[in-house]
Amino acid sequence: MKKFVFILILSAFVHLSFAQISDTISLSRKEAEALFLDKNFEIILQRLEISQAEARVVQAKLWPNPSLGISEVNLWHSRGAEELPLLTKNWGKYTQISAEIEQAIQTAGKRRKNIELHKIEVEGKKYELQEVLRELKKSLRNTITEISYNQSQQKLYKNQISSIEKLTRSYKNQLKEGNISRAEYVRLKAQEIEFKKDLISLKQEMEEGQIELKLLLMLPSAIYIKVEDELEIPHGKITSLNLSKWIEMAKENRPDLLLSRNNEKYAMKNLELQKAMKTPDLGLVISYDRGGNIMRNFVGFGVSFDLPIFDRNKGNIQEAKIEVTKNAYETQKNILKTENEIVSAMQNFIKTEEIYHELDEKYESILDELLRSYEKNFRLRNISMVEYMDFLESYMSNKKIILDTKKELKHYYENLQYVVGQDI
Repeated sequence: MKKFVFILILSAFVHLSFAQISDTISLSRKEAEALFLDKNFEIILQRLEISQAEARVVQAKLWPNPSLGISEVNLWHSRGAEELPLLTKNWGKYTQISAEIEQAIQTAGKRRKNIELHKIEVEGKKYELQEVLRELKKSLRNTITEISYNQSQQKLYKNQISSIEKLTRSYKNQLKEGNISRAEYVRLKAQEIEFKKDLISLKQEMEEGQIELKLLLMLPSAIYIKVEDELEIPHGKITSLNLSKWIEMAKENRPDLLLSRNNEKYAMKNLELQKAMKTPDLGLVISYDRGGNIMRNFVGFGVSFDLPIFDRNKGNIQEAKIEVTKNAYETQKNILKTENEIVSAMQNFIKTEEIYHELDEKYESILDELLRSYEKNFRLRNISMVEYMDFLESYMSNKKIILDTKKELKHYYENLQYVVGQDI
């Protein structure tokens, strides 16, 4: 009895462990993107960087704290000291004290320019977030396409394995009865094994896609993701007539170009700040002196500032000017790069779409119907092993071409959206 109970517990544990490493969830593309936007760590970290930059704006708006200095305090009675009024009831008759408060004042609009500089930095962080989103969205969508493509391939192979297994079992019986040669059975069995080997390779490739997708969606390793959407071609007409519109769209919306222009603004504002830095800041002083002057209680005002004799910030100003020029060239380079990327992506999509549209809309269903006909005639011995195998090879090749073309179209479409900088 104890042994039986132990076996039951062990079986339950094994079942539970298996369930934990094989939990399957089904996600559509839309659901995957929503989960990605909510959970992806890189996006969360980039948003935190925006918050940090906003905190730096808050800090830049603050005035520097005034400084207080207390000095010339004597804790003992010096001979010949003049008597002074008591500071407290019993102390202070011979005590001298000096106090000074100083407030730094930034000149030449340095504070305002520094605030504006940090605000430009915040905008830059927002563009960086958009760029991270653009990169990760492309990676996510292409990964989903690869998984959907792999699922379609696995379905194709599973269907053919199921069909050929039936034929193999039938031929095995026929071999026992002596109705067919061993060579025919071995040829059929070899094809079955080859299909199963290809299916194993597909499952191994799927694991790589699963790892990448789970990292993008921040899902635990025990999860297995099934993509609900079938591998379909993108809808909508894409022609060279859209080229100029997409180039303008990219110039206005593409995050890396916006970031490049923002870097130009940052460099210009930094140049203004560096020019302002050559103007010395002021220090306003209020001082009090008790018993240290001809007046017993002296209050005075003063001002302090550096004399710009040796350092007029020339080096930093020159560096800032060069940075402005560098950023202007960088923006021009990125605009040219964007135009070329859009042209190339559009041409790749259109060429692949032309290949796909050369296939008749019913071509795939015709292939499936022909395969069923060949299988039936092969069972009835109306066609030879060679004829059946030749058609099966042609069938699998054509199905793969259709799937490959759909996948390439999807990738080129996503790349076109990527280089334009937004969904089209």
